[in-house]
Amino acid sequence: MSDAVERRLAGLERRLRAVEDEQAITKLILSYGPLVDSGCADQVAELWEPDGVYDVDEIYMEGRDQIAKMVRSRNHQGWIEGGCAHFPGPPHITLDGDEATAVAYTLMIVNTPDGFTLRRATANHWTLRRTEAGWRAVGRTNRVLDGRAESPDLLASHFPGATRFRREEAR
Repeated sequence: MSDAVERRLAGLERRLRAVEDEQAITKLILSYGPLVDSGCADQVAELWEPDGVYDVDEIYMEGRDQIAKMVRSRNHQGWIEGGCAHFPGPPHITLDGDEATAVAYTLMIVNTPDGFTLRRATANHWTLRRTEAGWRAVGRTNRVLDGRAESPDLLASHFPGATRFRREEAR
Protein backbone atom coordinates (compact mmCIF):
# COMPACT_ATOMS: atom_id res chain seq x y z
CA MET A 1 0.00 0.00 0.00
CA SER A 2 1.35 3.44 -0.89
CA ASP A 3 2.23 6.09 1.70
CA ALA A 4 -0.53 8.34 0.34
CA VAL A 5 -3.15 5.63 0.78
CA GLU A 6 -1.87 4.81 4.30
CA ARG A 7 -2.01 8.51 5.27
CA ARG A 8 -5.50 8.80 3.83
CA LEU A 9 -6.71 5.73 5.74
CA ALA A 10 -5.11 6.96 8.96
CA GLY A 11 -6.85 10.31 8.49
CA LEU A 12 -10.20 8.60 7.92
CA GLU A 13 -9.69 6.46 11.03
CA ARG A 14 -8.97 9.60 13.12
CA ARG A 15 -12.06 11.34 11.77
CA LEU A 16 -14.25 8.27 12.33
CA ARG A 17 -12.97 7.90 15.89
CA ALA A 18 -13.78 11.56 16.58
CA VAL A 19 -17.32 11.11 15.24
CA GLU A 20 -17.77 7.95 17.33
CA ASP A 21 -16.39 9.70 20.43
CA GLU A 22 -18.74 12.66 19.99
CA GLN A 23 -21.65 10.28 19.50
CA ALA A 24 -20.76 8.31 22.65
CA ILE A 25 -20.38 11.49 24.72
CA THR A 26 -23.67 12.87 23.39
CA LYS A 27 -25.37 9.60 24.29
CA LEU A 28 -23.93 9.75 27.81
CA ILE A 29 -25.07 13.35 28.35
CA LEU A 30 -28.52 12.70 26.89
CA SER A 31 -28.89 9.60 29.10
CA TYR A 32 -28.87 11.68 32.27
CA GLY A 33 -32.41 13.08 31.93
CA PRO A 34 -34.33 9.86 31.32
CA LEU A 35 -32.28 8.02 33.95
CA VAL A 36 -32.63 10.66 36.67
CA ASP A 37 -36.33 11.23 35.91
CA SER A 38 -37.03 7.51 36.21
CA GLY A 39 -35.10 7.23 39.48
CA CYS A 40 -32.42 4.86 38.17
CA ALA A 41 -29.92 5.94 40.82
CA ASP A 42 -27.16 3.42 40.12
CA GLN A 43 -27.28 4.00 36.36
CA VAL A 44 -27.15 7.80 36.87
CA ALA A 45 -24.11 7.37 39.13
CA GLU A 46 -22.41 5.09 36.59
CA LEU A 47 -22.34 7.96 34.09
CA TRP A 48 -19.49 9.31 36.28
CA GLU A 49 -16.07 7.98 37.13
CA PRO A 50 -16.05 6.39 40.63
CA ASP A 51 -14.61 9.59 42.13
CA GLY A 52 -16.46 11.93 39.77
CA VAL A 53 -17.90 15.26 40.89
CA TYR A 54 -21.37 16.65 40.27
CA ASP A 55 -21.55 20.30 41.36
CA VAL A 56 -25.04 21.80 41.25
CA ASP A 57 -26.00 25.16 42.75
CA GLU A 58 -27.92 23.40 45.51
CA ILE A 59 -25.63 20.46 46.23
CA TYR A 60 -22.03 19.26 45.72
CA MET A 61 -21.62 15.51 45.19
CA GLU A 62 -18.35 13.64 45.07
CA GLY A 63 -18.32 9.99 44.06
CA ARG A 64 -20.95 7.67 42.71
CA ASP A 65 -22.45 6.96 46.14
CA GLN A 66 -23.34 10.61 46.70
CA ILE A 67 -24.74 10.96 43.18
CA ALA A 68 -26.93 7.88 43.65
CA LYS A 69 -27.99 9.17 47.08
CA MET A 70 -29.21 12.40 45.46
CA VAL A 71 -31.43 10.43 43.06
CA ARG A 72 -32.82 8.39 45.97
CA SER A 73 -33.38 11.47 48.13
CA ARG A 74 -36.83 12.45 49.32
CA ASN A 75 -36.51 15.74 47.45
CA HIS A 76 -35.68 14.14 44.11
CA GLN A 77 -38.23 11.36 44.53
CA GLY A 78 -40.82 14.09 45.14
CA TRP A 79 -39.98 15.63 41.76
CA ILE A 80 -40.44 12.26 40.08
CA GLU A 81 -43.73 11.54 41.88
CA GLY A 82 -45.07 14.97 40.90
CA GLY A 83 -43.87 14.68 37.32
CA CYS A 84 -40.65 16.22 36.05
CA ALA A 85 -38.39 16.22 33.02
CA HIS A 86 -34.73 17.18 32.87
CA PHE A 87 -34.58 18.21 29.22
CA PRO A 88 -31.04 18.67 27.84
CA GLY A 89 -30.00 20.68 24.85
CA PRO A 90 -27.47 19.23 22.43
CA PRO A 91 -23.91 19.42 23.78
CA HIS A 92 -21.02 21.25 22.17
CA ILE A 93 -18.12 18.82 22.57
CA THR A 94 -14.39 19.43 22.36
CA LEU A 95 -12.21 16.33 22.13
CA ASP A 96 -8.60 16.11 23.25
CA GLY A 97 -7.48 12.50 22.89
CA ASP A 98 -8.94 10.51 25.78
CA GLU A 99 -10.27 13.67 27.47
CA ALA A 100 -13.15 15.90 26.47
CA THR A 101 -15.24 18.83 27.61
CA ALA A 102 -18.80 19.71 26.71
CA VAL A 103 -21.22 22.53 27.40
CA ALA A 104 -24.98 22.39 27.13
CA TYR A 105 -28.19 23.61 28.67
CA THR A 106 -30.71 21.71 30.75
CA LEU A 107 -34.30 22.71 31.40
CA MET A 108 -36.08 21.22 34.38
CA ILE A 109 -39.80 21.08 33.70
CA VAL A 110 -42.18 20.16 36.52
CA ASN A 111 -45.84 19.32 36.66
CA THR A 112 -47.87 21.79 38.75
CA PRO A 113 -51.59 22.17 39.36
CA ASP A 114 -51.54 24.77 36.54
CA GLY A 115 -49.77 22.45 34.08
CA PHE A 116 -46.14 22.01 33.18
CA THR A 117 -43.84 24.80 34.32
CA LEU A 118 -40.18 25.56 33.72
CA ARG A 119 -38.58 25.31 37.18
CA ARG A 120 -35.04 26.13 36.13
CA ALA A 121 -32.69 26.53 33.18
CA THR A 122 -29.05 25.69 33.77
CA ALA A 123 -25.70 26.04 32.07
CA ASN A 124 -23.78 22.74 32.19
CA HIS A 125 -20.05 22.16 31.83
CA TRP A 126 -18.88 18.55 31.61
CA THR A 127 -15.36 17.13 31.80
CA LEU A 128 -15.13 13.59 30.47
CA ARG A 129 -12.62 10.78 30.10
CA ARG A 130 -12.42 7.68 27.95
CA THR A 131 -12.21 4.60 30.19
CA GLU A 132 -12.16 0.87 29.54
CA ALA A 133 -15.94 0.97 30.08
CA GLY A 134 -16.38 3.85 27.61
CA TRP A 135 -16.71 7.60 28.17
CA ARG A 136 -17.48 8.70 31.73
CA ALA A 137 -18.00 12.06 33.39
CA VAL A 138 -15.15 13.24 35.57
CA GLY A 139 -17.06 16.35 36.55
CA ARG A 140 -20.23 18.20 35.79
CA THR A 141 -20.94 21.72 36.95
CA ASN A 142 -24.43 23.19 36.66
CA ARG A 143 -25.31 26.82 37.29
CA VAL A 144 -28.76 28.36 37.10
CA LEU A 145 -29.14 30.93 34.33
CA ASP A 146 -30.60 33.59 36.61
CA GLY A 147 -28.50 36.59 35.67
CA ARG A 148 -25.42 35.87 37.75
CA ALA A 149 -22.16 36.18 35.80
CA GLU A 150 -21.00 32.74 36.90
CA SER A 151 -23.47 30.95 34.59
CA PRO A 152 -22.49 32.47 31.22
CA ASP A 153 -18.84 32.41 32.37
CA LEU A 154 -19.20 28.64 32.74
CA LEU A 155 -20.45 28.35 29.15
CA ALA A 156 -17.76 30.68 27.75
CA SER A 157 -14.99 28.75 29.55
CA HIS A 158 -15.47 25.91 27.07
CA PHE A 159 -14.40 28.03 24.10
CA PRO A 160 -10.68 28.88 24.09
CA GLY A 161 -10.10 32.57 23.49
CA ALA A 162 -13.77 33.46 23.96
CA THR A 163 -14.19 36.82 25.66
CA ARG A 164 -17.50 37.71 27.19
CA PHE A 165 -18.83 41.19 26.56
CA ARG A 166 -20.36 42.71 29.66
CA ARG A 167 -22.90 45.50 29.56
CA GLU A 168 -20.85 47.69 31.91
CA GLU A 169 -18.16 47.73 29.21
CA ALA A 170 -20.56 49.47 26.81
CA ARG A 171 -20.49 52.76 28.72
